[in-house]
Amino acid sequence: MTSADSFPAPVVLWSKPQEERAGKPLLVLLHGYGANEQDLSSLAEMLPEEFVVASVRAPIAMGPGFTWFPLTGSVEYSLDAVKIASSYVLDWLDGVKANHPSVTLLGFSMGMAMATTMLRQRPTDFAAIVGLSGFVVDSGDDPDFFDHELDGGVPMFWGRDQQDPVITPDKIEFTMGWVRKHVKLTKVLYTGMWHGINQQEIGHVSEFLTHEVLNK
Repeated sequence: MTSADSFPAPVVLWSKPQEERAGKPLLVLLHGYGANEQDLSSLAEMLPEEFVVASVRAPIAMGPGFTWFPLTGSVEYSLDAVKIASSYVLDWLDGVKANHPSVTLLGFSMGMAMATTMLRQRPTDFAAIVGLSGFVVDSGDDPDFFDHELDGGVPMFWGRDQQDPVITPDKIEFTMGWVRKHVKLTKVLYTGMWHGINQQEIGHVSEFLTHEVLNK
């Protein structure tokens, strides 16, 4: 696969039927490595009901699930593969976003890398970003990332457990530096969650979305 056009159209699980979506803020869910569109869909019931939630399946089959981009044994990745994956979602989003007053991205693990990459490629397109137990990719000086246009105005929630055994320290270090410089950050640490999501965190995400998106 050399471009987003090589993939079939995304499989998307919606929280509401088509006739009930127009005019409502859109929340796009981006799952983690080896999962699928059903993995995060249950969150829709625990988040503000004002949102229409769309959970998108990653395009590359991986074991019993799917991945946004291939990983090596050391959890490394190709930046080109990340860009192809983000284009895949952005192309789909371009076809639906006109129906909604705002678009917010929520990504878990690798899905957080996707959500923040999409923000960095389209700095003015998103109302807010939610990143759960994930990371931001180090894009170096790649010209397709417009970090210089992000002046700290986009609200971002970042939740994680410091004992997360999956996301490597170098990724956390880079992410920490990036979020402090480029977004309006809400950062919360949890204990006993490891590489996962817990009820307390979803409560915090719900409050964040209400305050930063619905009440704006």
